[in-house]
This record gives sequence, C-alpha cells and structure tokens, in this order.
Amino acid sequence: MLSMEALKEYGVKTNEGLARCCNMEAFYFKMITASVNDANFAKLGKALEAHDLQEAFEAAHALKGIAGNLALDPLYDAVCEIVEPLRAREDKDYTEQYKKVMEARDKLAAII
Repeated sequence: MLSMEALKEYGVKTNEGLARCCNMEAFYFKMITASVNDANFAKLGKALEAHDLQEAFEAAHALKGIAGNLALDPLYDAVCEIVEPLRAREDKDYTEQYKKVMEARDKLAAII
C-alpha cells in the first residue's frame, strides 16, 4: 500500500517530492501513481527496439523529469543512466539500461 514510509523504504526523498506538490499528500500520491503508468515507458521501449535514438531520448528525458520532480530517486537514477548516452545519440545496445528502468518502475508499482 502506498504510504510515505513505503516510499522512503524504496528510496524516495519524500520531503522533497511532497514539497514540490505543495505538501498535499493526496496529490503527491496521485502523481506517483500516474507516473508508473506513464506512456513514456512503453514509448522508450519501442523506440529502443526500433533504434530511434531521438524518440528514445525524448521518452527517457520525460521520464527523468517526472522522476526528478517527484523525488523518485531509484527511478531517476536508472533513467539517468540511459538519458545521457541517448542525448549523445550513442548507437549501442540499451537492453540493460532499459531493464534497470523497468525494474525501478516495477518496484515502485509494487508499493502502490
């Protein structure tokens, strides 16, 4: 069940994320719940599969913003590992980085 304690155990800086949501806990929880269902996770996977580095970068960058704003540090850290190489348009295998992103998302989803 989603709670501040569960988020802290996951590694979220809840004070920072909550402050960005005007200290409205219900709104913060709503935003976190929405974040795990964000379409950019699938968009990122499809773009990587298609080797569309521009589209993959845009999806990863959007996820980085969401995770950063909500202080979802484990997800943010995983996304950061993929954003910068994509920004540089490094043509390489992103399977492991994408797997880390999805694992971080799935761990967050499990506590919601």
